[in-house]
Amino acid sequence: GYRVSLQGNFFGRNHTYITFPEYNPRKYIKLDPPLNIQSNATASKCQIWWSVPWYLVEILQYELQYKEYSMSWETALNKTPPSSLPQIEIEGTELRSGIAYVARVRCKVSENENLYHSQWSEWSQTTVFQRAGVPKLSEKILNTRTMQFLFIPLSFGMLLYLFWNCKLSSRYCCFLTSGQKASPALTFPRQLLSFSHSIICTMGILR
Repeated sequence: GYRVSLQGNFFGRNHTYITFPEYNPRKYIKLDPPLNIQSNATASKCQIWWSVPWYLVEILQYELQYKEYSMSWETALNKTPPSSLPQIEIEGTELRSGIAYVARVRCKVSENENLYHSQWSEWSQTTVFQRAGVPKLSEKILNTRTMQFLFIPLSFGMLLYLFWNCKLSSRYCCFLTSGQKASPALTFPRQLLSFSHSIICTMGILR
């Protein structure tokens, strides 16, 4: 360690004052703030990351602040990353859709580190992000019902077409001496069953 003293001339006399009898520089560190803070927001979450010197990555801890862009920092929320990695995620449920947010981060030596101790750095530059819009539930229901209403008449129209086509084709059915030719009228039930199955499966998907 070191001894820090203050010397001065007071009233014509020299005086020495010992301010830190055992000063250890490793216990009084103030780091530079993180750099290159960036963000990527989707409808479900927002990812934020930044950079620090590689040789400090394993011994640092961070604190993130974020707030609505139009609000003051006094209203900001604090968030601590779960690990020493220079990144963090904010769940989409914590953000309002269509609102711009701004975030910043600071760092210090982890409290689990015995050899070094520091105070918080200054805050970093900021990054601005906005949660992507999420379709409203009513819109999803409306789109599904629209598809159902369109699909039902088309399905019955196709059934009528198959029935009419099969009825006309059955009139020209003929039999050969070597065997009986398959009539479209005989294959119609299979077509009908296959098409009905497709309708049922499609309706299930639309629901």
